[in-house]
Amino acid sequence: MQCRLCDSDRLTSVLDLGATPPCESFLAADDLDLPEATYPLHLRLCQDCLLLQIPALITPEETFTEYAYFSSYSQSWVRHAEQFVATAVERLALDTDSFVVEVASNDGYLLRHAVARAIPCLGIEPSVNVGAAARAAGVPTETTFLDEDSAARVRAEHGPADLVVANNVYAHIPDLRGFTRALRTLLSDDGWLSIEVHHALNLVQLGQFDTVYHEHFQYYTVYSAQRALAVAGLTVVDVELLDTHGGSIRLWARPEPVAVATPRVAEVLDLERAAGLHDPAGYAELGPRAESVRQELLRFLLDCRAAGKRVVGYGAPGKGNTLLNYCGVRPDLLEYTVDRNPYKHGRYTPGTRIPIHPPERLDLDRPDVVLVLPWNLESEITAQLHHVGEWGGELIYPLPVLHRGVPMGEPVAAGLADTKVN
Repeated sequence: MQCRLCDSDRLTSVLDLGATPPCESFLAADDLDLPEATYPLHLRLCQDCLLLQIPALITPEETFTEYAYFSSYSQSWVRHAEQFVATAVERLALDTDSFVVEVASNDGYLLRHAVARAIPCLGIEPSVNVGAAARAAGVPTETTFLDEDSAARVRAEHGPADLVVANNVYAHIPDLRGFTRALRTLLSDDGWLSIEVHHALNLVQLGQFDTVYHEHFQYYTVYSAQRALAVAGLTVVDVELLDTHGGSIRLWARPEPVAVATPRVAEVLDLERAAGLHDPAGYAELGPRAESVRQELLRFLLDCRAAGKRVVGYGAPGKGNTLLNYCGVRPDLLEYTVDRNPYKHGRYTPGTRIPIHPPERLDLDRPDVVLVLPWNLESEITAQLHHVGEWGGELIYPLPVLHRGVPMGEPVAAGLADTKVN
């Protein structure tokens, strides 16, 4: 394996999660007696450019031609997008003469706020089903994968963009250098690029191993992102630390001739350096942290089973499928899970084959324990499920450490935290 950014062959193992199915490959009932493909999930670090990465064993076309994730089902994510648009309009003086492009625009969760302000925009979304939902909501959307050819065509048809948004997509592209050049092609010479991506600082420091899955080909610090963007003559000029997805970074980049960096870039680089992430040795604790989470979760679930407690899940996100597969959790320990996305209803989680039902099933069954798999949405989900406590049920979050979302009574297992860990 060679580094996809700098071509170095000096890659070192950071975390080996075994072999799992792709995290969004949900199974229909008719699939349960058929073989299921699995692929190694092995995170490595380039010792030369410090890019965290996994081998590109599946293609984006396999994952994203039809996709199970619809952004608008997360209320907090929609609010986050609305706030971003409002801030970008003010910061960049966007108006009806501007042009905004979002890459991997999903179901129009963000650009609908640009449409509401009459700002010309275009979504570029590869998933046929998700892009159709965006168009139905009134968001102009082109169904295609962004590469250098499609970027040139979009620019020729629509002109250069004043703002290009790439939220939670920069990790999903195996051709990192070609995709970065495509972003630059979309952008005007004095334009702005905004990228949101999970911060490897949180991945390593907090043991967020469940954010590793096959459609995430690389994981960024600001340091490694700077090197990646430089491939296309883009310079990081600002960085914001966000609490989305368990801790993300928003990178603002501009073409080199107009790039002037704010002090925040150096400040975040200093944070990463202090955490040891500008040196390969700083990544050594991720594996032991993942093992600790696995042991603690399994101990808790086994104790619940021994006590005759009924345990079900909430959510069926990609990160949840990494967690369940790595920990070996199956229907004997987690009877089923529920999800707000109708696309997943009646299907089964990949690998672990846990049934997925509508959220109303919780109110019918009144389980003793609800294990929340999208732990990064703790505030939103705890508010949605506050009524679980009315029948004596508990909300349990597996990461960063096993803890209760709604503390009730005494701890149910040794080591279970009584308070939220942010």
